[in-house]
Amino acid sequence: MKPAPTVKLNNGYEMPILGLGTYNSKNNEGELAVKHAIDIGYRHIDTAYFYQNEAEVGKAIRDKIAEGVVKREDIFLVTKLWNIHHDPKHVEAACRKQLCNFGLDYIDLYLMHMPVGYKYIDEETLMPKDENGVLQLSDVDYLDTYKAMEQLVKIGLVRSIGVSNFNSEQLLRVINNCEIKPVTNQVECSPAINQKQLAAFCKQHGVTLTAYTPLGKPKPDEQKPEFLYAPKVKAIAEKYNKTPPQIVLRYLVELGVLPIPKSSNAGRITENFNIFDFQLTEDEKSVLDGYNTGERMVPLNLIKGQNHKYYPFAIEF
Repeated sequence: MKPAPTVKLNNGYEMPILGLGTYNSKNNEGELAVKHAIDIGYRHIDTAYFYQNEAEVGKAIRDKIAEGVVKREDIFLVTKLWNIHHDPKHVEAACRKQLCNFGLDYIDLYLMHMPVGYKYIDEETLMPKDENGVLQLSDVDYLDTYKAMEQLVKIGLVRSIGVSNFNSEQLLRVINNCEIKPVTNQVECSPAINQKQLAAFCKQHGVTLTAYTPLGKPKPDEQKPEFLYAPKVKAIAEKYNKTPPQIVLRYLVELGVLPIPKSSNAGRITENFNIFDFQLTEDEKSVLDGYNTGERMVPLNLIKGQNHKYYPFAIEF
């Protein structure tokens, strides 16, 4: 299959509109998933320090370059600064460590994983909790973190920077106070939380919206989320000779967001990519609009419970 279409970012780089998510793809599984994805046309690969699979993702990319399947510049590699590294003094070292993990000399897009920082204990303690199991947060201002990320662009370690899990007010604060505009805001986005308001806000400011968990977290035994198992969606899928997940991903692409479905299953990785040969009608899109409840699969409850000033989901969008 030919690579996915791309969107031009606000800094001139091109980002493929569909990517492979790699959350929970560990050990050999992650490496095999990325290799298969590259073979069938994926060029946008999304990972994070927190996923602890950067070495496998990097090896898969390097192997495919060595085989001549792709060149480095064909790949759009996204990773994220983890929450323990928000103090500006940690940012460059964290990024360099991640580049070492990948075995590559630059990252295409580096995101701040969340607006809320965690207490730094050491490199291994990714979820620092006290003796009562309470997550230890920090009060580092995400603007200071972002300004340290801008330096990574200036010294050539990363090409683009952006944010993840930011609300509209937080995003605007970054835009208004920084030199390098974020190219994307990566947030949970699916028919259950279609983010139309946030996507419109991002677009107005020249920022793309990347959709994680675009298929919810499928539970076939419970027939959840509803938008994957509903007869109405199945009927649309049958009309195009597609599957409900393909209909959902197509719907998101037509909303103008960039989905990054996660899978380690070769068949599903292929299926998720095969969405560029049909278009939904307005009526079909409005069927999918009907599943928008605003309910999150990833509500960040450990932060929410502490009333942190930068908890992102306390406002409408």
